[in-house]
Amino acid sequence: MPTSAEWLEVRAHLLEHRHALALEAATEYPDVPKVAGTPLLTAQHWTPAAPVPLSDLTLELRRSGEVFQPVSGLLPDGFGSYSEAMAALAAPTVFQNRETYRLLDFSGRRLTFGIGSYFDGIDVGEACAHEYAARSLGRVSELPLRASIGNPCDLTRRPVNVAISTLTIRHSPLGSTFFLHWRDPKRVGHAGGMYQVLPVGVFQGAQDSDFSLWHCMIREFAEELLGAPEIHSADYSTWPFALELTSAARVFYLGMGVDPLTFATDMLTVAVIEAARFDELFGDLVSHNEEGRVLEGLSFTAANIERFVRAEPTQAAGAALLSLAWQHRSALLG
Repeated sequence: MPTSAEWLEVRAHLLEHRHALALEAATEYPDVPKVAGTPLLTAQHWTPAAPVPLSDLTLELRRSGEVFQPVSGLLPDGFGSYSEAMAALAAPTVFQNRETYRLLDFSGRRLTFGIGSYFDGIDVGEACAHEYAARSLGRVSELPLRASIGNPCDLTRRPVNVAISTLTIRHSPLGSTFFLHWRDPKRVGHAGGMYQVLPVGVFQGAQDSDFSLWHCMIREFAEELLGAPEIHSADYSTWPFALELTSAARVFYLGMGVDPLTFATDMLTVAVIEAARFDELFGDLVSHNEEGRVLEGLSFTAANIERFVRAEPTQAAGAALLSLAWQHRSALLG
């Protein structure tokens, strides 16, 4: 059992080398399909052959099954879970245990969810990432916690919180552009120091109308692109921004995958908004938000896609989504 100082040393190594460790962790799963040549793990039926309108997906909410309880010898004495250790020893600015929708099944175009919590994912995925970092430092020789999960794409083996990752494209005949997010490691509990698409949010809500992929995305657009204070719920039928964004955006589902290091699970979506409507909606686009820095006006070109898929430290889900969006650009942009 490590001391708190030893735990923090491994945690620091994980944060500093997260991208390299994720690339390496993908090799632990040679028989699991990857999305578009990236490290993002997937199941065969998760990624359609062509973009699917988000409205074609249907959701069901039912009682959750048992929650996997990880057992790890990597925690300092006195801590019963990885999230408890993080909260006490290395809490980022944004770190709250909110109720989430836990993915239970994905068949065809139907997704079945139960109720979970944000820390469910931390206690399994981030703990497995810590274990992997500890091995890279020579602190452990085996990965028993990771081995107990098996295939990370098996939804029955662990609690699966889903983040909706959205590539936002400002479409113009003069040249389309897209947006990325550099995630500040001091402010976020996952994927700090890496690039990601924008916006991204864990699928969660506080009322019945929040059980909607699109409503979750609307809240994240307001928070991450306009800097709105965190929105837990809303009246989507009367909120002017929600009504205008719904009218303006063409939204598609491209696939789903699992980060090989942390098991973070992302739905990969694209929102295409014509330039004039985008400028009306996002004239007050922020350069920074609560989780990091916003990169705007990146040309949607092969060179930029290659740069952020291959050369820059981009989160696996973001790299996969960029690659898929470029592959399907004709269908997306019309």
